[in-house]
Amino acid sequence: MTRGPAFMVLPVLLLAAAGCGTHTLSAATVARGAEDALEKEVGSRPDVHCPRDLEAKRGARTRCTLTVGSDPTTYGVTVTVTAVHGDKATFDVLVDRKPKA
Repeated sequence: MTRGPAFMVLPVLLLAAAGCGTHTLSAATVARGAEDALEKEVGSRPDVHCPRDLEAKRGARTRCTLTVGSDPTTYGVTVTVTAVHGDKATFDVLVDRKPKA
């Protein structure tokens, strides 16, 4: 029996890299931060993939995908920037309750 992820909204603090006057978080950095936070919360590390960079601007959001181990079930993940202070951005990670169809 496969158990779905038991994740909640998790705050994550990451550095935003400057580029052309705008601060952005690379897709890989966002995914790694989400993986770190989720692993800390539930004790096992998921695989998160984010398709694009995320602007370090309050309210900016992106959709990512999550899988766990060898289970092929995929969940959606919403990453939302909640605050930006200098070169640091905080974002929330919210995993969908139901798997993607």
